This record gives sequence, structure tokens and C-alpha cells, in this order.
Amino acid sequence: MKGGVVATTRRRETARARTVAGALLAGVLAMFLLTLSYGDFQISLPDVVRSLLGQTTPAGVDYVMHDLRLPRASVAALAGLAFGLAGAIFQQLLRNPLASPDVIGVSQGATTAGIVTVLVLGLDGGLVAAAALTGALLTALTIYALSWRKGVGGYRFILVGIGIGTVLTSITSYILTRSDVKIAAEAMIWLTGSVNGRTWPQIVPLAVALLILLPLALILGRVLTGMQLGDDLATAFGVRVQGSRFALLIVAVCLAGMATSAAGPIAFVAFMSGPIAARLVGGGRPVLLQAALVGALLVLVSDFIGSHLLGSRQFPVGVVTGVIGAPYLLWLLATANRSGRGG
Repeated sequence: MKGGVVATTRRRETARARTVAGALLAGVLAMFLLTLSYGDFQISLPDVVRSLLGQTTPAGVDYVMHDLRLPRASVAALAGLAFGLAGAIFQQLLRNPLASPDVIGVSQGATTAGIVTVLVLGLDGGLVAAAALTGALLTALTIYALSWRKGVGGYRFILVGIGIGTVLTSITSYILTRSDVKIAAEAMIWLTGSVNGRTWPQIVPLAVALLILLPLALILGRVLTGMQLGDDLATAFGVRVQGSRFALLIVAVCLAGMATSAAGPIAFVAFMSGPIAARLVGGGRPVLLQAALVGALLVLVSDFIGSHLLGSRQFPVGVVTGVIGAPYLLWLLATANRSGRGG
């Protein structure tokens, strides 16, 4: 009887998780098409579809679609997927909503490496993506090593990460103050998080990384259900806790590093996506796919708001996500302290 109740509950949770994933995917596709269609040069949805399929369209449509709007919408969706998935992996591995790459220093590592590559070494293109990925990996490995005490504890990892992130932010600020004013201003837009003016050479590496890392994360993420019971119980059930944790952290770091190299460190997307997905699904199960879709939807909606709904001036997507995410961070800290979960 008890086993039947458990099985019924699991089936309901699975059905709800699939329904939420389907609804989020529909929302992402709708916002993607709206981004392609809406703007100073209006394009009807049938013409959007014809242009995507390579069919004949009115004059100007193909240029606006393929040179301006499609790269922007693509990098917004892909970066959102990567940030959302990376944040959910960190938060569920460390069992703490504060543990997202933009809070614990991983995104700052990618940012500092990217700034050094562009402003100090004078390089660009694919080398920036490689440098950002390397910076994120080195930062994560440093945090992992410094927080190791016969294993990696969640709060120790977060506190070490916040300290490392502060140091990296200071290095980035110092480099900006020593750079040419015009170049530093352009770098500041990237640091804010922007999907405007992105080109396919910047987007393709992120797309390839997601093709590899997204299925890998979903496969490795199957152990998260057992790891949510705690390290001792998970080990008793046969989960290789430290090995699985390290592998998932590397995947999450690669996702955050590649997304940062393509769109800059878009604030709070990784931080908000996991908790939003968990509330939508409920039940306490891992929500990696749903968190990735929430991230894509957040970036697409925020970019649309910053581009079209805040007056005549366009704002980088990171400004909008920052306005949304900062109050959420304050609310989370306040409620965590009241409930004794603040550490």
C-alpha cells in the first residue's frame, strides 16, 4: 500500500516536471519568435518562418533577420540556457541557493580572463572564449582546492568563492582604470552583460559547447537525487560523491565560462533560474532541464524589455536582470536569516 502511494506520487511529480518543461519550452520559442519579429522594422511571423526556411521574403527581411536579430536572439537563448543550467547544478550540488557561479566567483574568473585577453594582450575572437573558459576553470579549481577539508563543504566552498571573486573583481577594475577610456567604455558594456552586436563566430563556440555539455549534465545529474540526502547517505546508497561532485562542477564551470565569453556575465540569471524552476516543479526533485529553460526565458524576456519597453534608449540585458535579481537576493538573505538557513 505504502509502495503504491510512493509510486503514484512519483508519477505525479514526473508528469508535473514534464508539463513545466513543455510550457517553458513553448515560452522560449514564443519569445524567440517575438524577438525576431518585433522592432523598428516589423517582420510578420509568416515572413520570419519563410526567412528561417530560406524561402523568398520581402526586401530587407533577410538582412534584418540573419545579420541583426537572429544572432541576438540566438546568443540570448543559448547564454540563458547555459547560465540557468550552471546555476542549478551549483545550487543542487552544494544544497544552497546562494551557490551560483555569479555569486561564488566563477563568472568573475571568466570575466577577468576575458578582460586580460582583450585589454592587456590585445587578442580577440575565439581566443577570448578560450581564455574565459580557462579563467573559469582555474578559478573553480582554486576554490575547490582551498575549500577542501577531507571533502568539500557547501558553506566553505561558497565563502572561499566569494573571497576569490572579490579579488578578481578588484583586478578587473584595476585593468579598466589603466586602459584607454573608449576601450574601457566598450568593455564595461560587455561586463554589464549584453547580447547586442554579437556575431556568429562568438555564438558558434557556445552552441557547440551546449551540444556537448547539456546532455552530459543531464546524464551526470541523475546522481543529484541521491546526493540531496547528504554525503553519508548517498555514499551508503553507492553514489561516488566526491567524484560525481567534481565532474558536475567541471561541467557547470564550462557552461558558465562559455556563456560569459559570448554575452558577458549577465547578472543573476544563474542565481534565479534554479529556485524559480524548483518552485514551478515542486517536490524537491532536481530540475536541471527546467532551470536551463527558465534561464533562456529570463534572458530573452529581459533583453526584450531592455530593447523595447524602457523608452527610446536601449539598455543591456544585464541591467534588466540586475534590477530583477538584486531584490530577490535581498529577499533570499532576509528569509534565510529568519529561518536559520543563512549559515
